[in-house]
Amino acid sequence: MPNTIIIGSGSYLPTKIIGRKDFHDSIFYTDEGEKIEKPIEEVIQKFVEITEIENRRYLEDDEFNSDLGHRAAVKAIEDAGINQEDLDYIIFASNFGDVDKNGMSNFMPSISSRLKNKLGIKNRRCVNYDMIFGCPGWVEALVLADTLIKAKKGKLILVVGAETLSRVTDAYDRNKMIFADGAGAVVVQATDQENVGIIADSTICDSGVELGYLENSPSLKLDEDRSKLYIRMHGRKIYEYALKNVPDAIKETIDKAGLDIDDIDKILIHQANAKMDYAMISRLFKLYGRTEYDHAIAPMTIQEFGNSSVATIPTMFDLIRKGEMENQKFSEKSNIVFASVGAGMNINAVVYRFP
Repeated sequence: MPNTIIIGSGSYLPTKIIGRKDFHDSIFYTDEGEKIEKPIEEVIQKFVEITEIENRRYLEDDEFNSDLGHRAAVKAIEDAGINQEDLDYIIFASNFGDVDKNGMSNFMPSISSRLKNKLGIKNRRCVNYDMIFGCPGWVEALVLADTLIKAKKGKLILVVGAETLSRVTDAYDRNKMIFADGAGAVVVQATDQENVGIIADSTICDSGVELGYLENSPSLKLDEDRSKLYIRMHGRKIYEYALKNVPDAIKETIDKAGLDIDDIDKILIHQANAKMDYAMISRLFKLYGRTEYDHAIAPMTIQEFGNSSVATIPTMFDLIRKGEMENQKFSEKSNIVFASVGAGMNINAVVYRFP
C-alpha cells in the first residue's frame, strides 16, 4: 500500500494588515442584542488579552478566495517541481467559497473547479473536489488525499485551504476581530517508502447539541437586515467543547501511530484563540502525565495573522518548512501533528512523518 508524502508547499498572506486602530470606530453588541457601552479601547484590549490577536490580514476589494488559493497553489506546484497537468486531484477546503465584497457566498461553479481553471489545467482526468468541513477542512482534505492515494486512485494531489472570513463577519460582533483571510497549499505524492508521510489520522463529528456552536445568523444589531447572515461563534461553548475533546483526539491519533508525546516534534494546531490553544496543548501533555512542556512544540501565528480558518495550518506549515518562522524548523524523520476543531462540530488530527 502506498504512503502519502508532501513534496511541495505554498502560502499566500494578503498584504492588507488590520490592527486594533482599525476597530476604534466600531460599535459592538452582545449576543442578546444590547449595545456594549464600555469604551471601545477597553473592549479591544480585553479581546487582545484573551486571544493575543494584534493584527490580521484582509484581502483587497477586487480579490476573491479562489485568487488567494491560486497564489498559494502556484507556489506549492513550483516548490514540488511537478507538471501541473500530472495532478490527479485538486481538493480545495473552504467554508464560504468565493465571497464578494457584499458578503454573497458563491459555490457555483465549485471553488476547486475555479482553481483548476485559474491554473490553466487542461487535463480532463484531473478531478476537483470541494471540502466543506469547518476550520478542520484542510486537514480533512489531507486525509481524503491520503485515502485516495492508498486506494490507488491517484498519485499526485493538490490540497488547498483558503478562506476570506473578513467578508462574512458582522460589523457589530466583537468576534469579527478574530477572523482573517489567507491561503495555504501542499502537493502530496504517493511513495513506496515505508513508515513515512501520513502514518495515522482520526476524525470526530459531533452534530447533536454541538451543531449550533458555530453557525450563520443575522446581525447582533436587531434593527439590521435580518435576511443577511454572518458567521456566529459561541465562544464559551466552543472553548469547553474543544478543551474536553481535542486533546483526547490528538492523543488517540498519536497512539494509533504507535508513538508517545516524546516522539512528536511539532504540533500544528488550528488557531482561533491563543488562550484556548494553550489550554488544549497543556491538557494534552497532562494526558501523558506531564505538567511542563516546551511551548516551541506548538508554534503560534494567530498574533499577527488572526484566524484564517482552513488556511491557518497549511500556511504555518509552509512558513516553517521554508524557514520563515523564527526559531522554528522541521527535521528529517521528525513526527509532526496537524490538528483542528471547528464548525460541525468536527475534530481531526493527522500524524505526519518526514521522509
